[in-house]
Amino acid sequence: MSISTMIIVIAIMVIMSAYFSGTETAFTSFNKSKMKTYAEKGNKRAKLALKLESKYDKLLSTILIGNNIVNIAASSIGTLLFIEILSGKATIDTSSVTSMASTLSTIVLTIVVLICGEITPKNAAKEIPEKFAMFSAPFINILMIILTPINFCFSFIKKFIKFILSKLVKGEAEENLAQEELLMLVDEVESDGSIDNDEGSLLRNAIEFSDRLAEDILTHRIDLEAVPTTATKEEIATKFAETKFSRILVYEESIDNIIGFIHQKDLYTAQGLTGLKVSELVSPTVFVQKTEKSNDILKKLQREKTHIAVVLDEYGGTLGIVTMEDLLEELVGEIWDEHDEVLEPICKVSDDTYTVDCTVDFSEFCEFFNITTEDSEAVSTGGFIMELFDKVPEENESCEYNGLIITVRETDFQRISKVEIKVSEPLPAEEAEEAKEKEEANA
Repeated sequence: MSISTMIIVIAIMVIMSAYFSGTETAFTSFNKSKMKTYAEKGNKRAKLALKLESKYDKLLSTILIGNNIVNIAASSIGTLLFIEILSGKATIDTSSVTSMASTLSTIVLTIVVLICGEITPKNAAKEIPEKFAMFSAPFINILMIILTPINFCFSFIKKFIKFILSKLVKGEAEENLAQEELLMLVDEVESDGSIDNDEGSLLRNAIEFSDRLAEDILTHRIDLEAVPTTATKEEIATKFAETKFSRILVYEESIDNIIGFIHQKDLYTAQGLTGLKVSELVSPTVFVQKTEKSNDILKKLQREKTHIAVVLDEYGGTLGIVTMEDLLEELVGEIWDEHDEVLEPICKVSDDTYTVDCTVDFSEFCEFFNITTEDSEAVSTGGFIMELFDKVPEENESCEYNGLIITVRETDFQRISKVEIKVSEPLPAEEAEEAKEKEEANA
C-alpha cells in the first residue's frame, strides 16, 4: 500500500470517527418534541431517528463498536505509514523504526482524532442535534442491522452483569427515578421550552403530591363549621346560609366526636325543608391519621365516594378535615368558587409596611421577607409569631426580629389572625415585585 493510499484511508477513518461521535451526541441531545413535529409533517428521517432513539442501548452499542473499529484501524494504518516513511531514512537504525513509528503514530493520530474525530463533531452536533440525527439515521440504521449478532452478545453480557451485581449488592436496585431527579428533569424540559410554566408547575405538584401529609393541608378544627346532633333542621339551614358551604359536619357531644356530615341538597325538597329526621340526613365520613399521605387519602375518598376526611390526632380527637378540594388544590393550585372571598395573604400597604394573614405558610413568609431561621419548627406565620412573643399576644403588641417590626393587628380567641410587618429597609423593587407575582401565582 502506497503512502498516499494510507493517508487517504486514515482520512476516511477519521471522518467515520467524527460521524460516530457526532451521531452519539446528536441522539442524546435532540429535542423529542421538535423531532416529533418533523415526523408528523412527513419527514421520514425524523421518524427513523425517533425509532432508533427508542432502541438507545442497541444504538449506543453500534456507535461504540463502529467508533472503536475505525479508531483502531486508523492507529494501525498510521503505524504502517510512519514505518514506510521512516524506513527510507538512512540515518535511522532499522531496529528503531518500528518503535519510533508506533510513538509518532500514537502522538499524531491522538491529536488528529481528538480534534477532528471527537471535539469538533460533538460540538457541531450539539448545535444542530435534530438535523445531525436525521442526517446520520439511515447509515446508522444499516449498521445496527449488520451488527445485530454482536449487539445481541453485548445485550446478553449486560444482562448477565446486571444479574451478578443484583446478587452481590444487597437490597433492591432502584428502578425508578428519585423525586429530586424527576424535579430536575421537569426544570430542564421547562427551560428547554417543551412545556410552559403552568405545565411545569402542574408536574412538580404531581411529583410532590405523595409527600404531602394530612397535617400539611388540613383545615384546622378551630376553623371548622359543625352542628350537634341535637340541632334542628332550621338551625342547620341557617348554618348553611351563613357559611355558604355545601356540606356541614355533624358531631355528638363535642367536635372530637364527629359522626358524619349533612349535604345541603339533602336538607331540601321542592316543598322546602325535608321531612326526614336530622339523623337520617347524616352521611358517614372517612377518618385518617395526621401522618397519612395525600395520595392515600385521595384513594380512600374515591373508594368511599365521599368528599370529606376527618383528620385525627394522636389521642383520637379531631385535628381538622381534608376535603377533595384541598387535595385537588395541591395539584392544580387554589380553586376559587363564586362564594369565596379573595384575599391577598401578604398585602403591601406602603414602601416599608405590609399586612400579613397569619395562616400563610411560614416558609412563604420567610421567602417573601428574605429571612432565614433554623430555630423555629412553626408551620404557619401565626405559630412563628406566637413563638417570638412566647405567649398569646394582645392586639397592637409589637416585637422585632431580623430587621422586621412585627405588630399584632387582629386576634381571634387565642390565636393571631393578622399582623403588620414594617421592614427597616424596603425590599428592592424587583424583589418585591417577584415576591408579589409568586404569591399571586400560588393563589
